[in-house]
Amino acid sequence: MRGAVLVAVAAAIGNYLQGWDNATIAGAVLYIKREFALETQPAVEGLVVAMSLIGATIITTFSGPVSDLVGRRPMLIASSLLYFAGGLIMLWSPNVYVLLLARLVDGFGVGLAVTLVPVYISETSPPEIRGRLNTLPQFTGSGGMFMSYCMIFAMTLSPSPNWRIMLGVLFVPSLLYLFVTVFYLPESPRWLVSKGRMKEARVVLEMLRGREDVSGEMALLVEGLGTGGDTEIEDYVVGPSEGDAGENEQARDTVTLYGPEQGLSWVAQPVAGGRGSMLGSSLGLQASRHGSMYEQMKDPVVALLGSVHERLPESGGGATGSMRGSTLFPNLGSMLSVNDRPGGSSWDEENVQPGDDDLDEEEEEYLSDDGKDDDDGGGLQAPLLSRQSTDVETKNEPASGQVAMQRHSSIGGGGGVETASTMGIGGGWQLAWKWTENVGPDGVKRGAVKRMYLHEESEAAPGGDAGGGGAAGAAGDAQSTAYVHAAALVSRSMLYTKDVLIGQSPTEPAFANPPEAVAAAASTGPAWRELLEPGVRHALFCGVTIQILQQFSGINGVLYYTPQILDQAGVSVLLASLGLSGDSTSILISGLTTLLMLPSIGVAMRLMDASGRRALLLWTLPVLVASLAVLVVANVVPMAATAHAALSTGSVIVYFCCFVMGFGPIPNILCAEIFPTRVRGLCIAICSLTFWLGDIAVTYSLPVMLSSVGLAGVFSFYAAVCCVALVFVALKVPETKGLPLEVIIEFFNVGAKAGTLPDEEFH
Repeated sequence: MRGAVLVAVAAAIGNYLQGWDNATIAGAVLYIKREFALETQPAVEGLVVAMSLIGATIITTFSGPVSDLVGRRPMLIASSLLYFAGGLIMLWSPNVYVLLLARLVDGFGVGLAVTLVPVYISETSPPEIRGRLNTLPQFTGSGGMFMSYCMIFAMTLSPSPNWRIMLGVLFVPSLLYLFVTVFYLPESPRWLVSKGRMKEARVVLEMLRGREDVSGEMALLVEGLGTGGDTEIEDYVVGPSEGDAGENEQARDTVTLYGPEQGLSWVAQPVAGGRGSMLGSSLGLQASRHGSMYEQMKDPVVALLGSVHERLPESGGGATGSMRGSTLFPNLGSMLSVNDRPGGSSWDEENVQPGDDDLDEEEEEYLSDDGKDDDDGGGLQAPLLSRQSTDVETKNEPASGQVAMQRHSSIGGGGGVETASTMGIGGGWQLAWKWTENVGPDGVKRGAVKRMYLHEESEAAPGGDAGGGGAAGAAGDAQSTAYVHAAALVSRSMLYTKDVLIGQSPTEPAFANPPEAVAAAASTGPAWRELLEPGVRHALFCGVTIQILQQFSGINGVLYYTPQILDQAGVSVLLASLGLSGDSTSILISGLTTLLMLPSIGVAMRLMDASGRRALLLWTLPVLVASLAVLVVANVVPMAATAHAALSTGSVIVYFCCFVMGFGPIPNILCAEIFPTRVRGLCIAICSLTFWLGDIAVTYSLPVMLSSVGLAGVFSFYAAVCCVALVFVALKVPETKGLPLEVIIEFFNVGAKAGTLPDEEFH
């Protein structure tokens, strides 16, 4: 995972520059207002500080849709150029009007970085460490503030500090950011897949993952292109098969799953009633309105994802320990990683055209390289999904020792038995496809391919009643083999998007001949109507609300009050006794405040994928409420100066530490995870616009609130907002740790559907 980590660190430089800029203007404004005589023009002074915020708000309105059209990388390059240009203009700034222009340009760079860096990191990171890497922007932003405060403090010690150098030096680190965005950062593989640029996406994934076998993730990215809400939950009992699928006397609704080794297969028997798994049970509890009041009020998505994480084993080792790999099907990683083929892969819609001679070969793969038999005969002998056959039997049978796997690899069904192939996609999930047959309204029998995200939930004894005796009975008296419950999120496949008549070949997969959905994504941008899809709308409500609550949770008020608190605690007197000026003391206090955040962010990075986003919010929000309540008491109850200083200082420190562990980074992390690839940029822009508008509202309402209700009233309001946020998180914010992005949106689709249909209609 070294490639993904390095890319995330490089991208997070954009947030480092944001933190640097925030700190430099806080120090430079002390000298700007003196040079331009702004003491009598508070409105202009406020604009100098706020112009960056205004620029970020303006550019956020279209940054997301543009990034969906042109890509994430070009927008990050534009951000670095804007940082560079803003720094140079601030270094020159002959008057206040040019300075305002420079601050506006700099704000454009800030807005692009804050909006798109979390999206970029989410789309390039593996699920097991995605939360940790997406906490990097918070860490680098605070680190940039601290380094900037150190620089400004050193400059304030000189006889005549130069504010132009304070602000203009931004162009130096922005050059580094420009260099890494142009020469190192790759394009997001998910965006490349959405545009049909499969070959480029594969090259990027190989670099990010540090291995050549990325076929499983490539298939996952294509399957995640849809935004529709036709996903359903199906429950299965899975166990080993006792022979060839075509030779066993299986039920007509049996699904056969195949592993990478010759003859290795499992039988999946649907569970009658659809309530055999934890997913089905939790959804049924929601829909039937049984259980406690809390269970009835809880969002279906929260219940569904909660049931997934409850079934994961407790194991150490941080992120990777909490998210197991493939245990549903032993020996099953990526199905296509068995053979190490030196020739590499070159499949792509750009260089694989229908009608090529090589498309007529039965043995050709569309997800991996040309198949070659291993010397020991144990490798994968055929494509994951055969292009040419809908029958279990193939036209040109290979050697007898290879017949089983050739038949297992076909996507078609024979004898009423459904077949599927699987591959691990992380977080204990398997990506599988199955062939289904339906009779249309015209009475014609058609077949289609459905995509399945499978997840093991519990063990079931052979012959037990968990599976209704179906799949379990297939094993007879084989008591030594364990059967497992598995839940599946089933939806229409994006690889095969058209129904075909039974007896005909299925349509070409997306990699050979991109279907209409992929072609549309490549030629057009995201449509606003896609925001009205139930799952997307559900996710947008969650993302926008948590951004609003974050802004009104009190961080701006506490930052505003911190210098006064530390002054009351005697810090200013102590620093003044060292011979520091008032300006130097103010800057040093701000730097010390920022320094408090860094260790806590480091702890959050460690816990983000181990404990999870939701758990961190539920742990830290009550502490925020308590620390704000103590600040209220300290400002209302008469007490000795020493006690007041101790209570206030301790509360501020606790508040900062808990905020940067939870409510600081997690809203941006969640918003970068819960939207489909097709509209992720558009949705994240809406959430970011909410963030900036909320920031403006809080910043400009704080002086008014201070003058009307005082500090105690302000902190009481912030404490009440944190209480509302705690309730919202408990009821509406799901746990997303360790899940592939494509699986998360499917849960939102299912949850939105569950919230509108009664229990008896859902399945």
